[in-house]
Amino acid sequence: MRTLKPLFHSATLLFLLAGLARSSALHGAHAAQPNTLTDSEKQAGWKLLFDGQTLQGWRLYKQPTPPAEGWRVENGELRKLHGVKGGDIITSAAFLDFELTWEWWIAPAGNNGVKYLVSEERQSAPGHEYQMIDDAKHPDALRGSKRMTAAFYDVLPPSPNKPTRPPGQWNQSRIRVKGQLVEHWLNGAKVLEYELESPAVQAAIGQSKFKDSPGFGKKIRGPIMLTDHNDEARFRNIKIRELNP
Repeated sequence: MRTLKPLFHSATLLFLLAGLARSSALHGAHAAQPNTLTDSEKQAGWKLLFDGQTLQGWRLYKQPTPPAEGWRVENGELRKLHGVKGGDIITSAAFLDFELTWEWWIAPAGNNGVKYLVSEERQSAPGHEYQMIDDAKHPDALRGSKRMTAAFYDVLPPSPNKPTRPPGQWNQSRIRVKGQLVEHWLNGAKVLEYELESPAVQAAIGQSKFKDSPGFGKKIRGPIMLTDHNDEARFRNIKIRELNP
């Protein structure tokens, strides 16, 4: 019997390893791929804003065409190229009450942002900006917490304990607008909440660079904007679902 034990153990180990391999393959087959929606997301009303292959559904701000340069789709990512000015881009569709999620990557000392409640009628300050920036190295972030990652740019700061991942790593963000309430999320944590047109927000706008921008801070139906700050940035898994007001 002693000579059979090693054979028994080897056969058992091979059986377990084969089972693990089958389980891993099955799990992989059901794992969500980038820029796709799961069945549960579809049932919840989520839609893709980026298909991972084209710029379909996006156009230049105040122009009917997509960018000719500065933006590129590569490896399932929507990339803003460093040093190549392409212009801000917006979605073809407009939204009022919604939940938006996306993943983003910036280079060291990089800067970018996602804007919402966007108007193409303003000469400047098209919308509220969810800031995405190298908090430690970009000069704008060093000017104060209202210009750091996940801030309502230049208006309201995020939580000081926000779970930011450093440049060169992927972050996941979320914006939720329902009624007059707006939320900014970062890597699973709510880091900012504010009420549109409230006295506190109006006062904060009055102390910002947007104080002379008519209509800024009011709720409107508008597209989503990805900004061009001339730095390298990458986006993927951009998803949105409209909410009942």
